[in-house]
Amino acid sequence: MLVVGTDTGVGKTVFAAGLTASLGASYWKPIQAGLDGETDSETVARLARLPPERILPEAWRLKTPASPHLAAEIDGVAIDPDALHLPDVAGPLVVEAAGGLLVPLTRGVLAIDLFARWGLPTILVARTGLGTINHTLLSLEALRAREMDVAGVAFVGEPQDDSMRTIAAFSGVAALGRLPPLDPLTPETLARAFAERIRLPSPPV
Repeated sequence: MLVVGTDTGVGKTVFAAGLTASLGASYWKPIQAGLDGETDSETVARLARLPPERILPEAWRLKTPASPHLAAEIDGVAIDPDALHLPDVAGPLVVEAAGGLLVPLTRGVLAIDLFARWGLPTILVARTGLGTINHTLLSLEALRAREMDVAGVAFVGEPQDDSMRTIAAFSGVAALGRLPPLDPLTPETLARAFAERIRLPSPPV
C-alpha cells in the first residue's frame, strides 16, 4: 500500500504509522530528505511499535530538508529513480512518499511517475483545513491521469464534514475517515483513533 499526501506536513507519517500497525505491515520510506531530529522511519517505528526488521532502510538519506531533487544536488549525490524497486517482504508493505505527488526526484522525474510504475493501491492523505478541496481534487486528478489505483482519501485534522463530503462527491473516491489531532500522540492513542475512525479498503492490502 502506498501512502501519499496532498502536500508536506498533512499528517501522512502519522497516518502511515497507524496503517502499518493496523495491517501488521513492514514500512519503507524510499527517500528521506532532512535528518535533523526524528526521521519519518523513526517516528513510524515508535508510533507503530515496530521491531527493527520491519523498518526497511531508506534508499537515499539526504541531509538537506528540501525537495528530493534539490536536497540531492546540495548534498552532492544523485538519485536514480530506475534503481528504486519495491522491496520483497513477507506480508504487507506500507510505502510512504516524500512530500506531495508532483515532487521532483530529479530534474527530469516526478515522484508520481515512479509511483505509477510501481502500481500499488494508493491512499491519499489530506488535511481538513482551508484549501483542502482544491489540493485534494487536484491530487486525485493527477493520480487518475496516470491510471493509478486509488484506494481512498484519508483526512487528518479538525472536523470539516462539508469539505470531506464535497471531495467524495466530486471525485467519486471513498473517504476512509479522519484522524483527529492527538494530544498526546502515543502508540496507544493512535491505535485507538485509527481503529475507531479509519475504514480501511476492503480487502486490505
